[in-house]
Amino acid sequence: MPPRAEVSTVDTVACVGAGVIGGGWVAHFLARGFRVLAYDPAPDAAERLARIVDAAWPALTALGLAEGAGRDNLTVTETLAEAVGAAGFVQESAPEKLELKRKLLAEIDAATPPGVVVASSTSGYAMSEMQVSAATPERLVVGHPFNPPYLIPLVEVVGGRLTEPWAVEAAAAFYRRVGKSVITMTDELPGFIANRLQEALWREALHMVANGEATVEQIDTAITDGPGLRWPVHGPCLTFHLAGGEGGMAHMLDHFGPSLKSPWTRLDAPELTAELRDRMVEGCDDEAGGRSIAELVAERDRAIIAVQRAVEGARDA
Repeated sequence: MPPRAEVSTVDTVACVGAGVIGGGWVAHFLARGFRVLAYDPAPDAAERLARIVDAAWPALTALGLAEGAGRDNLTVTETLAEAVGAAGFVQESAPEKLELKRKLLAEIDAATPPGVVVASSTSGYAMSEMQVSAATPERLVVGHPFNPPYLIPLVEVVGGRLTEPWAVEAAAAFYRRVGKSVITMTDELPGFIANRLQEALWREALHMVANGEATVEQIDTAITDGPGLRWPVHGPCLTFHLAGGEGGMAHMLDHFGPSLKSPWTRLDAPELTAELRDRMVEGCDDEAGGRSIAELVAERDRAIIAVQRAVEGARDA
């Protein structure tokens, strides 16, 4: 078995692909104090990448730069091998074309030092689909970010059928080291978790516009001035946990469970079995971590006030 790179000591990252996502990754890694080797076959890649990093830098500066961070730590290489050959971690962000991903990941795998994790920014393909041509597929994982990667902290990490657990663990550890919020998935769910939730909302929005049931502005306002204000601190599950009052999620499901049969969305609801009810209740209790309903309500209210003030300030600036 080849040696495994120790992610806690990585100081050089290779970014393959210099589009919006790849460029966002480059900006993020630079801001965290890493040396970045970037490769993209497009003739204008260096200029395009410089524009992306320059545009992101004011926001990153406002967030706070790591010691040693600087745009001069970026090198755009002429070949793929130059970029990945000296890297302790590789982030691939090529266009979403399956055959391209398969070929590119095989090339990256062949040129990257043994034991170094190679992560793909794919937003929909399973790693099992992409790793089929690689010589050492056990170190290939999905590291799915959200746009822009330099601002949105979430990364979803999942391996393929041929991926070894150590690679998933190493990728998750590295992303946490660079300031990311990591979800480590056990199953290769198409679209992962967050995209499936986004897509459900998006498809219902398209249905409403297509049918003349709501305007684009009404849909956006329904989120920005409604449930979207709660989501920065509590996701949909904990939000409904509070909707149950003192009884929490258990009371909410027992009281509002029948509404799952109502035509509030074009999606079919699963059967609210006793097992599903208990899993939702236990999950909310675990996430609450001992905080009472009253404490969670106070936390939510403080956060909503902070978000509203921040948004108003941004609009007035």
